[in-house]
Amino acid sequence: MTLQERDYEVIWHPFTHQKNRKPPIPIVKGLGTLLFDEQGNEYIDAISSWWVTIHGHANKYIAERLYQQALTLEQVIFAGFTHEPAVALAERLLPILPNNFSRIFYSDNGSTSTEVAIKMALQYWWNNSTSTVDSLPLTVDGFKRSTESGKRKTILAFKDAYHGDTFGAMSVSDRSVFTLAFHDKLFEVLFIDTPNETNIEGLKTIIDREGDNIAAFIYEPLVQGAGGMRMYKAQWMDELLKTVKVYDIICIADEVMTGFGRTGRLFASEYMTNKPDIICLSKGLTGGTMALGVTACTDRIYQAYLGDDKMKTFFHGHSFTANPLACTAALASLDLLLKEECLDKIKWISEENKSFANRLMPYALRLTPNKIKNMRTLGTIIAFEIDKGKDEYLNDIATTITQKAFGQGVYLRPLGNTVYIMPPYCITKEELAKVYETIMMVIK
Repeated sequence: MTLQERDYEVIWHPFTHQKNRKPPIPIVKGLGTLLFDEQGNEYIDAISSWWVTIHGHANKYIAERLYQQALTLEQVIFAGFTHEPAVALAERLLPILPNNFSRIFYSDNGSTSTEVAIKMALQYWWNNSTSTVDSLPLTVDGFKRSTESGKRKTILAFKDAYHGDTFGAMSVSDRSVFTLAFHDKLFEVLFIDTPNETNIEGLKTIIDREGDNIAAFIYEPLVQGAGGMRMYKAQWMDELLKTVKVYDIICIADEVMTGFGRTGRLFASEYMTNKPDIICLSKGLTGGTMALGVTACTDRIYQAYLGDDKMKTFFHGHSFTANPLACTAALASLDLLLKEECLDKIKWISEENKSFANRLMPYALRLTPNKIKNMRTLGTIIAFEIDKGKDEYLNDIATTITQKAFGQGVYLRPLGNTVYIMPPYCITKEELAKVYETIMMVIK
């Protein structure tokens, strides 16, 4: 049996309709921007394998660091123990994050990093309730708890948001095809539109009305990834954050996708004057080599968990919290990311995307028979919609585009009719040109 046939018998792939599904491409090797299948065909990975592989595949530097760490310490429980990779990574991350963050909390992936952030923010208000827990009578379940903490319970989030597939993350994500089967199990959230020049005053009015009840505001800064690469302006987001902070609302920046250079700066939050209190990181954190999540918080948040009352402990953890191998991969990825050569490549990709967007403008302006719309670019991300069918994830044109691009040796994975690229930073001039030409071919 081939690898495809064996896979078909035993594997359930993510985000894949199971009936009559097409066999997956059997990848046997990766190198830089390229993926190689069993037949020796090569494909440019134009989306960094779900936006994670920022330094390309099979990076020798990261692999060597992993090898050396695996010979030293591969895993240890992180409750009651610590180790050099975890401490070193926190020491490296905190100075470059877009605020005066104080502590790093490790988890396993992007979804769990947002779960941690949501729980961290909600419990902040619970811990800071006016009644001290020790003075309260036992409740029916035998635990002491304050009833005063109930005021700040509302979570504010954007429409079209996507923060992950675990239940808390789904709750703060837009109600969509991703969450449809679970709507009755998700907690209520106050959803608002992303800000622009026409709605900003209305959004501020909502904050003025609800602000005293809102515990936290979670958002994907400037780019809503899985929601369709929707982009919005830093100017209006900054204006919204300014109002949010008037009401002492905890701001959570989900930079799982936008972090580590994707928007042209190390973090998208750098574009705004008003910074988050909590930030969520994953994907590019380890250069795509290992699964790892980070939730960083300011000292204001951390202080709510200090004190003699053990009930104010943050009861959250994972078996693989701060896995030494994953932390080592993240340290190696940071080494590469912060080199001038890599930062220059990010700037170069950003400029090339702008130039390519100009080439596509005749199609966006309806000056040709073939039409696209909503051309947009930010940093290393460029996106637009094929004007065919509904603007939705289930638009079947995605399969057609992927197949046509495969035929040219380029891997694209549109979000429905939303075509985008998000290449590894190591992509060459020739490879990026091939990606652009493939997109032009697909449109034509």
